Amino acid sequence: MSGDGLRVEDLADRVAALVAAVAPRRAVLGIAGPPGAGKTTLVARLLAALADHPGLTGRVAHVPMDGYHLTDRELDELGRRDRKGAPDTFDTASYAGVLASVRTVPRVPVAAPSFDHVEGEPVPDSLVVPVEADLVVTEGNYLLLDEDPWTTVPPLLDEVWWCGLDAGARVDRLVTRHVGTGRDADDATSWVLRSDEANARRVEGGDERADVVLVDGVVRRMRP
Repeated sequence: MSGDGLRVEDLADRVAALVAAVAPRRAVLGIAGPPGAGKTTLVARLLAALADHPGLTGRVAHVPMDGYHLTDRELDELGRRDRKGAPDTFDTASYAGVLASVRTVPRVPVAAPSFDHVEGEPVPDSLVVPVEADLVVTEGNYLLLDEDPWTTVPPLLDEVWWCGLDAGARVDRLVTRHVGTGRDADDATSWVLRSDEANARRVEGGDERADVVLVDGVVRRMRP
């Protein structure tokens, strides 16, 4: 089914219907896609639209996957520091555990970590999903990765949207992002082409399993 040019902001009613369909438990909406595709921006736009929706105002929580990065100390111990951001540099079990917890009935507050992009480290228990949240939005590269242990994640998501973008634009965005955190341009470009693009190749094909596919915030395909 074509999205007929709908923007992400036009999907608020779809989200509200998803929430109603699984009540009284919380609904969980995942946003997946390769590095640099604009997932964070897409989520920000969606959260702003849901904040103005009469049925969801004040009832949406946000738990990004980034908070489940392993710490640099843990990565050093595992010998994976040079691959930070790869699928095996996240605490997948804890991430899946929190997603499972937010779906339980009766509801309870659920703590989750965030990620400090300046320091490059997770911040434990810095987010809280309150009891009154009807929806949890989560985003990350590997929500649809068809590899263990990430295969434990899709069953915990009520719907998954794919955020895509032209590869050239993605690379440019990623280089700019890394320069913004202190890398010089040559180092940033080298990291993106070696690490981020390797991770992008790992998630190729995820769009085929998504319920909605968006490119630069515009719907290209969605299931009824």
